[in-house]
Amino acid sequence: MDIIKKIFPFSFVEKKDVIALVINCVLYFVASIVVGAILSLFGTIPVLGVIFYIVSGLVGLYALCGIVLSILDYLKVLKI
Repeated sequence: MDIIKKIFPFSFVEKKDVIALVINCVLYFVASIVVGAILSLFGTIPVLGVIFYIVSGLVGLYALCGIVLSILDYLKVLKI
């Protein structure tokens, strides 16, 4: 569990109410969109486009996992 906390530190910040959870999830979502948009600008380069596409997908996956972990932490499903 310590490894997951080191990889996703923002997900395990104490959330006092639902508003804090929503803000946490929105920040993950916006960060994923911004990084995806920036990397899509470089996606037009023929060889590097594939690499940027993979990195963009990994950032999206990281954001999705962060949102799920944040919700599970708020619901006290995870034993920390």
